[in-house]
Amino acid sequence: MAEATTKTVQAMFALVVKGAFDASLIPAFEAEGGRLDILWGPTTVIQGKLAEGARPDVVLVLSGAMDTLEAEGLILPGSRVDVCRSRYGVAVKAGAPHPRIDTLEAFKDTLTGARSVAYSRSGASGIYFAGLLPRLGIADAVNAKATIIPQGFTATKLVSDEADIAVQQISELMVVPGIEVVGPYPDGAQEETTFCAAILREAKAPEEARRFLSVLTAPEAAEAYRASGLEPAS
Repeated sequence: MAEATTKTVQAMFALVVKGAFDASLIPAFEAEGGRLDILWGPTTVIQGKLAEGARPDVVLVLSGAMDTLEAEGLILPGSRVDVCRSRYGVAVKAGAPHPRIDTLEAFKDTLTGARSVAYSRSGASGIYFAGLLPRLGIADAVNAKATIIPQGFTATKLVSDEADIAVQQISELMVVPGIEVVGPYPDGAQEETTFCAAILREAKAPEEARRFLSVLTAPEAAEAYRASGLEPAS
């Protein structure tokens, strides 16, 4: 029994929750004797790893991706839990003027007037933003000057002065020191996304993974989500 409680939970988590997890939820799990080995990445990268045969004990991804994993039979029935909700936002380097983004027109003017806008190619936020630009009619103007990263935190490009605007999930922006979040996308551009966690059917440490999920959905977790720019799912 003692050996089972010390099993390390192999995990793959979307970057959106890194701030809340690092600050509060992982320490809470470890304080109870839990251990985690985490691969952080965009949902699309996690899906790719699973498609290649990776089988961690627990995953946390976008709800739509979780639907797919369930349909493929990879998820342990009854283990799925909604964890948090996220919104997209805009950031600038600390100390820089905050541009207007409170209306759709102001948001468009800020994006087209920027020296460069940083966004991610493979993350959920970058995929959404890439699709949003043509709907707003500003794709050519923004992409002509954009700083597009393969994956990771776009706000690092503010600190390095490669861009003066970064867009991503608000919680992902907040992870990077030396930046300031201007605010969320305005109505007409915003979309709220839900992230879910679940245990895989082939999990080698299912009980430990279940204990970790209980930490993520405990009432105390709500404060950690809000402090990192997220909202608890319930």
